Amino acid sequence: MNFHTFYKLVFYLSLFGIGILIYDFGYSQPGDTQTFVNLYYFIVLVLGMLATTIRYLKKEKGLEFKVIVFDILSSIVIMSVLFLHFSGFDQSTLHTYLYDDLWVKLAILLTLVREFASLDINYNRTFLNPAQLFILSFIIIILGGTFLLMLPNATTNGISFVDALFTSTSAVCVTGLAVVDTSSAFTHFGHYIILFLIQIGGLGILTFTSFFSHFFKGESSFENHLVLQDMTGAQKVGEVFRLLKNILVITFTIEFIGALIIYSSISATPFETTYDRSFFAAFHSVSSFCNAGFSTLSNSLYETGFQYNYFLHLNIIFLLVIGGLGFPIVSNTLQYFKFRFEKFISRWTKKKIQNRPWVMNLNSRIIVITSLSLIVVGTILLYFSEYNNTLKDHNGFGKFVTALFAATTPRTAGFNTVNMAQLTDLTLMITILLMWIGASPASTGGGIKTSTFAIAILNFVSLAKGKTRIEIFRRQISENTVQRAFAVIFLSLFIIGIGISIILFFDADKGFMKVAFESFSAYSTVGLSIGITSSLSTVSKSVLIALMFIGRVSMLSILIALFRKEKYKNYRYPYEDVLIN
Repeated sequence: MNFHTFYKLVFYLSLFGIGILIYDFGYSQPGDTQTFVNLYYFIVLVLGMLATTIRYLKKEKGLEFKVIVFDILSSIVIMSVLFLHFSGFDQSTLHTYLYDDLWVKLAILLTLVREFASLDINYNRTFLNPAQLFILSFIIIILGGTFLLMLPNATTNGISFVDALFTSTSAVCVTGLAVVDTSSAFTHFGHYIILFLIQIGGLGILTFTSFFSHFFKGESSFENHLVLQDMTGAQKVGEVFRLLKNILVITFTIEFIGALIIYSSISATPFETTYDRSFFAAFHSVSSFCNAGFSTLSNSLYETGFQYNYFLHLNIIFLLVIGGLGFPIVSNTLQYFKFRFEKFISRWTKKKIQNRPWVMNLNSRIIVITSLSLIVVGTILLYFSEYNNTLKDHNGFGKFVTALFAATTPRTAGFNTVNMAQLTDLTLMITILLMWIGASPASTGGGIKTSTFAIAILNFVSLAKGKTRIEIFRRQISENTVQRAFAVIFLSLFIIGIGISIILFFDADKGFMKVAFESFSAYSTVGLSIGITSSLSTVSKSVLIALMFIGRVSMLSILIALFRKEKYKNYRYPYEDVLIN
């Protein structure tokens, strides 16, 4: 047996080991079964260490310093697990944390990551185009999440297939709509599954797999670069994996900082242990940055002890805004502030800084200005519309923070700090508009996107002025961009309209406004609810599942995946105007 065959064997054994892990976590095992499971863990870890050792003895190419560091750290973890858990070592002399079974699970996962990243995986455009691959990846994650949530140890009293599928879709599509109480219906294991689905759904499974594959091998095929360029929106083919690295670094850094701030902003009183408090902080940081809106509290942040915690609310707002701006925009904005800071410091250091025009590109300018405008206008409108309603119990500063939160969370976040059932009709209409617009492109949020809304507004202004093209910041918006923007707007309203009609047919007693609110919330992957989702019929729940999925992957992407792309034709028909009004 050659070494490549051996590596594949270790990979498949570790992959099957993940299945064993799921079985181990999801079901309660009798003693004999647990012994077999532990033996399988031991075999996988030993073979994984052997495969890593062989790679270094053979002195394989491509083992960069970062890979060596990963192998050293993972080897320390695996060898520690083998010694502490499988050598008969007296664990009573150790702290409980050190012989927790989670270390065994981590060691198995590290082995799988290492072996998976060493495989030669190439995308084939002739089999699946980027749009089809993107959609298929979400379908696989959703179905996998449904299976995990139906495991006995994931819920307190079991869950139906439809409710599990709804919850999985809501988590993967970072929506936040729920048909069961996330706090009480799921166990800690179930909460971990939801957290995992939110993180994977927010970033995309292909982001993780592609990054780790490139991390270990240091190279990738040109075909892989082209596919990932289509999916990440990178400007150049050579920037794809640098963008993937930036996405992961920015995401985990912000989520970690956010978790620390949330931990410090909440009291220890509502939590039984430090672990519960830490998990609450981590869960809400990830859920906020990914704009998911899931909470381990029964009433979201409208829970006693959290409703008036304005420092917590401001931190959540910050995470929502950063996550909703999108990775390219955040990265470009950071570059801009870095450049401005260097220019400011150079006044005293006398260091000459070369002038760089357009540090903040056109995309960033449009998206940042539109996002800030929507937040400011939304805060003012909601402040006055709810001043004597849901805001009356808050103090002056509290009214402002709560109004700001209410203006930010419809941008596909889903958290609430007020009773949604008490909102005025004016507030509901404003919220629906904000939900429909949503977050920004290449972000974790949904909606038609801020750039699409901005292009539509700019087009109205250009038409009113008699212009034949859209110009802003001394740049002209391409015709293709305008066409895509109006296609997205039409398709969103068309799909939402169909969804509302079907739900009203099967649940007419819920009323138009409530059904419309839930439908817009589902399509825009927001997660805000007036409280009718759990009481909907199975057909209506299925409609919301479809709306969440379509809203996350976009109807335009689905159409691109279904239709064969037209080849360029070297002719053009004569132009002719069509009467509009």
